[in-house]
Amino acid sequence: MTDERLREDHMTGAGRFAPSPSGDLHIGNLRTALLAWLFAQSSGRRFLMRVEDLDTRTNSAVAQRQLADLAAIGVRWDLPVMWQSDRTTAYGEVITSLDSRDLLYECYCSRKDIAQAPTAPHSPPGAYPGTCRELPESERKQRRAARPPALRLRTENSSFTVHDLIHGEYTGLVDDFVVRRGDGITAYNVAVVIDDQEQGVDQVVRGDDLLASAPRQAYLAALLGYPVPTYGHVPLVLNTAGARLAKRDGAVTLADLGADRAFALICDSLGYQAADAADLLSQFDSGRIPCEPWIYPG
Repeated sequence: MTDERLREDHMTGAGRFAPSPSGDLHIGNLRTALLAWLFAQSSGRRFLMRVEDLDTRTNSAVAQRQLADLAAIGVRWDLPVMWQSDRTTAYGEVITSLDSRDLLYECYCSRKDIAQAPTAPHSPPGAYPGTCRELPESERKQRRAARPPALRLRTENSSFTVHDLIHGEYTGLVDDFVVRRGDGITAYNVAVVIDDQEQGVDQVVRGDDLLASAPRQAYLAALLGYPVPTYGHVPLVLNTAGARLAKRDGAVTLADLGADRAFALICDSLGYQAADAADLLSQFDSGRIPCEPWIYPG
């Protein structure tokens, strides 16, 4: 692709869907993907696909099934799929640049350590307490020998505000979050920011279980000099007990339902009747998105 085409792609903007291939997509995932596609296409944006396969629990065969299921309900993407497993060099370069600015520090805390640590006065609930932030080098060296450290971002804000297409202005926690795990894998909050910048993504539509992650990601984007995308966190799909939908709830995947029935159920949940994705797009009004979770009838 030429530099001119790359500039053009970034100027037009893009939305995206970025599944993690740890299991087959259920109808809630498919609904969110279709919504992300509708938001992008109805606003004149390209739509891109990214596979978030950094975690060791992911599986390439599952990823291919996910992509096939998305195509079966009419979700189409405009460029080749981006695979995070191909992007480790790019992540490493950004992490090195943050380190050169003295914005990172080693952390040796386990989840249990963090849960049991006293929090600073007025700290938001769930904030990292800063246990390792000011450790002397002698103590770092001792701890490093016993446990591979994670790297945390040295932040100056306790919160950051983002604009969400559904939730409006949302202010959330920004603590010293992990940028690279102790096993060397780039943290989710970092990889997605770098990938969105690389792909020219300026609209992120996803499930509202990720709303709390948006302020950290937006803060990092601003810190790196990237434009902060517009967010849209759509309600989840719940089972009849009010819990998040999961494969254990029965016939919830495309293999169970078939593409036509899955698509019809999703349309109905959004208040539409449509023959296919193109028909749905012609009717779509982003202002009509339900604000409450969809209870999947099962």
